[in-house]
Amino acid sequence: MRVVVLGASGNVGTALLRRLRDDGTVTSVAGVVRRVPQGPPPAPYDTVEWSAADVGARGPDGPVVRRLAALVAGADAVVNLAWLIQPSHDRDALRRVNVDGMRRVLAAVVEAQVPHLVVASSVGAYSPSYGDEPRDEGWDTGGVRSSDYSVDKVAVERLLDEAELRHPALTIARLRPALVFQHAAGHEIQRYFLGPFVPGRLLGNRLPLLPWPAGFRLQAVHADDLADAFREAVVRQAAGPFNVAGPGVVRAADVADVVSRGRWREVPHGPVRAAMTAGWHARVVPVGPGWFDMGASAPVMDTSRAERELGFRPRYSGVQAMRELVAGIVRGAGTASPPMRPR
Repeated sequence: MRVVVLGASGNVGTALLRRLRDDGTVTSVAGVVRRVPQGPPPAPYDTVEWSAADVGARGPDGPVVRRLAALVAGADAVVNLAWLIQPSHDRDALRRVNVDGMRRVLAAVVEAQVPHLVVASSVGAYSPSYGDEPRDEGWDTGGVRSSDYSVDKVAVERLLDEAELRHPALTIARLRPALVFQHAAGHEIQRYFLGPFVPGRLLGNRLPLLPWPAGFRLQAVHADDLADAFREAVVRQAAGPFNVAGPGVVRAADVADVVSRGRWREVPHGPVRAAMTAGWHARVVPVGPGWFDMGASAPVMDTSRAERELGFRPRYSGVQAMRELVAGIVRGAGTASPPMRPR
């Protein structure tokens, strides 16, 4: 089968290309990115047919939709991973890529009569749940209003709801992963979330004490496990939403074991959020307080549907994925993404 991956050079895209590279079921893979590789790319980018398209380009939808429709024509499945986190101060740019881009992808897939669309949604689409009771895919996707990321993920969910009603011939799967970690994403995540004023080497068990927001807990999934879930959704022609996370929940003690020799202290949310807000407005902190609000209220996801219908069997726990990421941040690890150029 032929698979087209939009946003194929990012954190998740790279893991998915690794997964599909030697997959006998997938006979060809096309990657659509804003910038295509320069020269012969390394693995896993070397077996991909690369094309350039900007789903969030300024201007009317028509030219972008026609370009995308031409690129996805003949595909058995399209995977949309295109997403923008930075620049966090440019709300219009985020919306153009994340929401308008999704609408354009849907229009292109329908125009090209592609039978299957698999979309990266997120735990961030869910409404708050502060306890540890696992929530399945039926939990409300109302999001967290103070988070631009969450607002855009909710908007994408509504676009997919509408498309399912208007285009019953199109099968749509939406994967809602927890935080996605891998060693090779260390530099990317450090740049997106910590910024240049927090050297990655400080996390190498060198912090004297880890301040931890009271009650904060999170789930994580290794990028390779998420890639497996995407692969299964594609080849099984899956439909509907799927929660995807590694086993277990990451808590203060788990992170402290890695970054501060096990020393940590709970701190109230108010001062942490205020400091993050001030830092973001001063452009010292790369992401705004909405990320804190979303993290503090994210539900613990029940992944049994993915286990049952996608055969999801993660190789990494959430804590193991977190440990890999921290090691990648300390070492400044980056993906093997080759130099890219517009075309």
